[in-house]
Amino acid sequence: MRVVIFGAPGVGKGTQAKLLSGKLKVPHISTGDILRHAATSGSLLGKKAKTIMDAGQLVSDDIMNGLIKPVLSSPKCKDGFILDGYPRTVAQAAALTKLLDDLKTRLDKVINVKLGDEEIVRRLSMRLSCKNCGRIYNIQFDMLADTKECLNCGGPLYQRDDDKEETVRKRLNVYHETTAPVKEYYEQMGLLKEIDGDGDPEMINSEILTALQFS
Repeated sequence: MRVVIFGAPGVGKGTQAKLLSGKLKVPHISTGDILRHAATSGSLLGKKAKTIMDAGQLVSDDIMNGLIKPVLSSPKCKDGFILDGYPRTVAQAAALTKLLDDLKTRLDKVINVKLGDEEIVRRLSMRLSCKNCGRIYNIQFDMLADTKECLNCGGPLYQRDDDKEETVRKRLNVYHETTAPVKEYYEQMGLLKEIDGDGDPEMINSEILTALQFS
């Protein structure tokens, strides 16, 4: 199964991708994780990526295409993948189509998770990240009793710059202007399925699994 989980920042793409990965037994490929690792690596490319992300802007198509190609071409993705955070522009979508054509395979479905902007702002304002291991928490969904220490490694929790309200609203503007046209690209290919992202994560995941099996 080869699936793209698509939607605005904060709709729960990562949560759904992880659930699907476990149930479908294919790897979850998170470009957000790849970029955050690059941003903390101290490399020149990582520093550029961090500056762009902190400003709420999209990393360039060339960088993203270069990051994703070796991953999807690797043996770990030979039986499928759940792709989270890519493609974010029509140019990236076209590059992904070409890459999969070269690999003699194709996408099975693009799941667009929908959620209103104000709910997205509220959700992301409740998100915390661990400085040590990078794990992301939602104060509400993860029911954190202690918002200072990571449950995974004990590291300090903090709010990332790109999760602050002003930056979130910039990210949403960028999404609506640049990323939303990707929906039309996949709709024209007959691959797009829209799912309401407002609700219990397991219920949403069940709807996604139904869409993958019967649409």
